[in-house]
Amino acid sequence: MKYFATILFTVMMAACADTTTSGISIDSSNQYVVIANPYLANQIGIEKAIVSRQNGLLQAGVPVNSKSDTDIKLQYRFYWYDAKGLEVSGSESPWRQFVLHGKDTMTIKAMAKSTDVTNYRIYIREATSTW
Repeated sequence: MKYFATILFTVMMAACADTTTSGISIDSSNQYVVIANPYLANQIGIEKAIVSRQNGLLQAGVPVNSKSDTDIKLQYRFYWYDAKGLEVSGSESPWRQFVLHGKDTMTIKAMAKSTDVTNYRIYIREATSTW
């Protein structure tokens, strides 16, 4: 009976488990990229970022490639962090829009505004407006 109860409990817990991530998908191969939803994450690929410093400022270039045959209208935004993992004040950037053509690759680039920046994260989402 204990064996049956244990199996029943395990099955019930598995049924209750929620595998969604509230529409946010972090690329498992690149923890610096957050993609706005799992469907979009399947439509684009993220290659290894190119990170360097210029005049003490962190610069990041993130190659994004399309797995789709059609154009995808996207927006991206960089967030910049210091050595403690805190967002650097004054480093906000607006959402920027671009079109990723079918089966094409485009490198998204940005440079931090402060020498205190040691890390970044880029958020990518489908464009919300028609343009």
